[in-house]
Amino acid sequence: MQNHQPVEPPPQPASPPSGLQLVFSSKLSLPIFTGTKIVDAGGSPLQILLADTATGTRMDNKVKVEIVVLDGDFPEEDRSSTAWTSEEFGRNVVKERTGKRPLLAGDCLTFTLRDGCASLGEIEFTDNSSWIRSRKFRIGARVVRDGGRGLRVREAMTEAFIVKDHRGELYKKHHPPMLEDEVWRLEKIGKDGAFHKKLAAEGVNSVQDFLKLSVVDPLKLRKVIKPTLSKL
Repeated sequence: MQNHQPVEPPPQPASPPSGLQLVFSSKLSLPIFTGTKIVDAGGSPLQILLADTATGTRMDNKVKVEIVVLDGDFPEEDRSSTAWTSEEFGRNVVKERTGKRPLLAGDCLTFTLRDGCASLGEIEFTDNSSWIRSRKFRIGARVVRDGGRGLRVREAMTEAFIVKDHRGELYKKHHPPMLEDEVWRLEKIGKDGAFHKKLAAEGVNSVQDFLKLSVVDPLKLRKVIKPTLSKL
């Protein structure tokens, strides 16, 4: 009779070590202008969370967090959105231009995260993003280690975005436009442009005037802005 040796079970892959990550709870409200409060898509202050890397569960560890500006080209497109080191993250932090104020101004750009959640308060950009190669910034968050090593906490970052000079906000279109808005707030009608002047000459100064004319005398409106009427 042959002796059968017990078959050893195949080795199981080691479980990845548990880790933590910082997360922005929602996307930004765009576009962003210098000197204007940065908020999320719902109009609320940005909120940062501390979560378990594997499960996404919110954690209540107490950590000190720093808010920074990142180059919009980081990380590279062909890499996983999480495949960076703390050193790489640090190398892509963008500082202000020589002679300029710090890029971000606000109530508190370094704070202690308690109970796994914190709102950033009022923060704003002091300079546009046109002077770096990517022409885009990201907002990032990282743990300040105070010289200690501790557990690796993956940094958070927002989507990449352009920061425009505040004067550009004066010419920003409204979505959706309000009835009392000046007519140039509509798409395809430039402030003080040819169509704006033609409409003003016909007494069409507001969005409400525009809509009223489109009902009362659509042919007249078509003659004024015929080339762009279908695009409005």
